[in-house]
Amino acid sequence: MFESIIDIAKLEKTAKTVRQDVIKMLGAAGSGHSAGSLGMADVFTALYFNAMRHDPKKPHWKDRDRLILSAGHICPVWYATLAEAGYFPKRELWTLRKLGSPLQGHPHINSAPGVENSGGPLGQGVSIAAGIAYALRTFEKSGAHVYCVSSDGEHNEGQVWEAIMFAAKHRLDNLTFIIDRNNIQIDGTTDDVMPLEPFSRKYQSFNWKVTDIDGNDMKAIVAAFKKTRTRSGKPNCIIAHTVPGKGVSFMEGKREWHGKAPKGEEVAEAIRELKKK
Repeated sequence: MFESIIDIAKLEKTAKTVRQDVIKMLGAAGSGHSAGSLGMADVFTALYFNAMRHDPKKPHWKDRDRLILSAGHICPVWYATLAEAGYFPKRELWTLRKLGSPLQGHPHINSAPGVENSGGPLGQGVSIAAGIAYALRTFEKSGAHVYCVSSDGEHNEGQVWEAIMFAAKHRLDNLTFIIDRNNIQIDGTTDDVMPLEPFSRKYQSFNWKVTDIDGNDMKAIVAAFKKTRTRSGKPNCIIAHTVPGKGVSFMEGKREWHGKAPKGEEVAEAIRELKKK
């Protein structure tokens, strides 16, 4: 993909389609994570339709950029984006979480084209991403970039900070963490469960290059990803401040939708709102 001419309006339209597919998937499944999936639709759209070098027809292309999803519970937005990009038919989306489906409630490596890692235990994906970035640069001599989507609540795990230290030690500037800073997790707000601030300064003190953005502003997202392609000798961290449940008024900012799926009329109302916007 990796478009040279950026059409922000087209990206925003694609993100709207991805959000609608997420709602339909979750409605069909009757379970799953709504808030984070909707909140990160703009980021995933920018990744697959602008920032990443990849080819849906060659999902195992050696020189592709990699996307590792550490926050595995928001895989509905990953699946919806992969389908929109042409990795597999959209009809597969409606099998989410069903017995025998390649699209389970947490991703499983190679279960569907484009799915690069298994996810579930929070914190593991960041270590996977750091390891892949190290191997690509050190052993493969590859120019591929590794993107890792993480969550703010995930930073409660000590393993995350070990990976942060490892990446800084090895100066992995072919690695970008994108953190969904939506301020909620399953047990409450991040401030109540385990405060993270000063978040940016923590990453900076570990010798990372840090950018804070509005994670629902497509222009800001695209600009931030462009910066990560410049080699600086430091790993990259994009803290994307998102609205959980973005685009659906009765979900926006509400913690109870972290791990809850819409049902019945809620599905219809969510689709109506997203089509209007």
